[in-house]
Amino acid sequence: MLQHLNRTATPYVVSGAFALQQHTGIWRNTKDLDVFLPPEVVPDTLRHLQQEGFETEIPDPVWLAKAHRDGYFVDLITGMSNAIITVDQSWIDRGSAAEVLGVPTRVLAAEELIASKLFVNFRERFDGADVVHIIYGAHGKLDWTRIRQLVGEHWEILFWELVLFHYVYPSKVKYVPREVWDDFLVRFQNELAHPTTRDSFRGSLLDEKMFAIDVREWGLEDLLQENRERREPKIMPIPGTDTPGAVATDEMETEQ
Repeated sequence: MLQHLNRTATPYVVSGAFALQQHTGIWRNTKDLDVFLPPEVVPDTLRHLQQEGFETEIPDPVWLAKAHRDGYFVDLITGMSNAIITVDQSWIDRGSAAEVLGVPTRVLAAEELIASKLFVNFRERFDGADVVHIIYGAHGKLDWTRIRQLVGEHWEILFWELVLFHYVYPSKVKYVPREVWDDFLVRFQNELAHPTTRDSFRGSLLDEKMFAIDVREWGLEDLLQENRERREPKIMPIPGTDTPGAVATDEMETEQ
């Protein structure tokens, strides 16, 4: 897969276990390969992969396509499943050179890796420890302007992770610049003094299952569905086909 993406000059970066190992030294045996790429390049990528003998599908046009061959599969990821964050060319450009499975490639930069994990806060999976380990592994060498740009109006999720980092590593508080702490503390105080009236409920953006009762029984708005419907560009069907995918699969445990 990596060799093919390189041959076709596909803009991509490797994420998942390989990127985590690059930035923290933590290694996990992984069942798949996660590749991040902009949504607009996915149709051509899938078409090329089919020509190489891969079976392909689009389980979720908001963020995920898959390629299968010989019992293995690769996740082609274009953003977060809640449609808050979308991969663009800057994610590719900021990747760092690495060798994965003997193939020269690029892995996701630490800042984008953090952003990709901020909303993985499900009952079945929580990536907060990964975020904390990435901050610790960077030893203070992170582009916090970039991270804050990526999370945008959802800065409280990042602030939450930073509080967790401080709790886990209280002696490493300087790994996060004082300016970042002050920025978030001031923002949070302002939120307490002047509560937002824009959104009354954001729980479904974190986990639609754990917060289903809020939407289904308590009548609160479903921002997750609204965001997913607005998300553009979505992954488009493979050129020359009438369906968004060529194969069904039970292997749905993915990055998000």
